[in-house]
Amino acid sequence: MNMLTNLLQNPMVRVVISLLVAFIPVLLLNRFFIRQMSRYWLGFNDGAMGWKRLFASMNFHFSYSKDVELSFIRAGIYNPRLAALYFPAKIKVGLLIFVIVFFLGERFGIAEPMQRLAAAFVGIVLVILLPDVWLQHRQKKRIRKISTELPYVCDLMSVCVQTGMTIEASMTYLASELQSFDQDLAYVIRRVDTLSRVAGMQHALEEMAEHYPTNQVRSFVYTLSQSLQYGSSIFEVLTRLSANLREIEMLELEEKVGKLSAKMSVPLILFIMFPIVFLITAPGIIRMMGNG
Repeated sequence: MNMLTNLLQNPMVRVVISLLVAFIPVLLLNRFFIRQMSRYWLGFNDGAMGWKRLFASMNFHFSYSKDVELSFIRAGIYNPRLAALYFPAKIKVGLLIFVIVFFLGERFGIAEPMQRLAAAFVGIVLVILLPDVWLQHRQKKRIRKISTELPYVCDLMSVCVQTGMTIEASMTYLASELQSFDQDLAYVIRRVDTLSRVAGMQHALEEMAEHYPTNQVRSFVYTLSQSLQYGSSIFEVLTRLSANLREIEMLELEEKVGKLSAKMSVPLILFIMFPIVFLITAPGIIRMMGNG
């Protein structure tokens, strides 16, 4: 018995046992697929499940998707290969953490099997959730940044239009000039310019509003669309839009300042009023307790 216990404490033996345990379900699943294919060829099953169909289904659910690509673009990560590797990387890292914590947990001070199992599941949950939380935070931060910089884009576009450029030419010029000091804004303008050459300016502006769903971006897209549709003076429209966006930004800032007093009341009560009350009443209470 002691020999068996010592043998199981060997890390290499544990790895071999884990591989065997993982290999047995694969063999059983492979045997099931062979039987399913045989029944399919004999005409007993309409649709047979096999390894190819299983991996195709897993690839559909856990690999690249347009939603992941859109999330990466909103977060400022423009490499489509990273979006394609997002879900597979999360699954592989989660399984790796599970194997390391469960089978090598004793080296980290986790002796009980149930504790190792719980720690492994906590690691998997963190691997699954933390990247999404970070991605959501980065999306909100970058969308807010793009929205606050739209008035400057309107001013630059109005100057370009006043010199005789069209909207398309001003987009191309700004995409190249903004690259040196603001890559995120330059990417947005360059994407609108590239898509407008293929599908038209209207479709490019609609995609911009879809990627950055804020009131400032919607106002920018709606104003340019109306100007392109009805042929109104784009210079006056851009100047007015820039002033309106700055006014909206100022109103939002005033709203945040107005909410600051209500948010500060809780820490003031907890950390200032209660200590003052305690300092005032404590000597009297101590004196009464001493006299009693």
